[in-house]
Amino acid sequence: MTESSLQPTVVNTSPENSVEVSFEFFPPKTPKSEENLWRSVERLAPLRPRFMSVTYGADGSTRDRTHRVIHKLLEETTVTCAPHLTCVGASRDEIQAIARQYWDDGVRHIVALRGDPPQGSENYEPYPGGFDYAVDLVAGLKQIGDFDISVAAYPEVHPDAPSAQFDLEYLKRKIDAGASRAITQFFFETDTFLRFRDGCADLGISAAIVPGILPITRFPQLLSFAKMCGATVPDWLHQRFDGLDDDPETRQMIAANVAIEQVQKLQQHGVNEFHFYTLNRSELTYAICYSLGLRPEAAAATRESTP
Repeated sequence: MTESSLQPTVVNTSPENSVEVSFEFFPPKTPKSEENLWRSVERLAPLRPRFMSVTYGADGSTRDRTHRVIHKLLEETTVTCAPHLTCVGASRDEIQAIARQYWDDGVRHIVALRGDPPQGSENYEPYPGGFDYAVDLVAGLKQIGDFDISVAAYPEVHPDAPSAQFDLEYLKRKIDAGASRAITQFFFETDTFLRFRDGCADLGISAAIVPGILPITRFPQLLSFAKMCGATVPDWLHQRFDGLDDDPETRQMIAANVAIEQVQKLQQHGVNEFHFYTLNRSELTYAICYSLGLRPEAAAATRESTP
């Protein structure tokens, strides 16, 4: 991967040239998965995302690998990086030291999350001497520098929240503490997002509410993700993928169709920014972005110059 290969200017052919995208990756564990990651970065970077985020692991266990990916992105591309930081497994001083180092390295975007309980723990417990919850982490990061901070939002309510209203009010606290946007957990019913967006507006939340889009690479994996985060997988989606476990080609076509339908419906309701949970794969995400009107200029120029 060379820096020059990641730099073509994007041509946005969407209405009013208004679509913004961001991409999420996770730190690889094996040489093969590392190849997949950087191949995906190289494929998606020319779409000029607002940022590329790198996850921190469910319990903070991928900290070093996350740092390595971020540093390679900084060194070899001009993509804006947004490392994840969580409250799990580290003191306030340790987390602020990481944030300070990121700031010194030129990082200006952070995705601030509470984080999931460590493996073997059923319930979340604040780390002794650490930031208790995401709202505290956001405030602590703002003490280090004027980061552009993204936080999580849950259209179907966070599994640990006692009510939908509590969840909305807590999101407002995170925004008031200094977050500039909220990225939602994935969902599949457009009305679910629209009701949530209306609830945010009713509460006076003016920050961007960015829908999180999960292209479906494997349906059983999706079901596992949904169970962990409380997302609903509607019956119509089960029906579309029924019988395709051993048919990856058809499965990919269906997955692309589902996601393209989803983003186009959201566009009809004024949504112009999307965050993609790529799972370190580029094929489906690239196709969805293409349907949104995003084009690398280099590709367009090649077509025009062809006799």
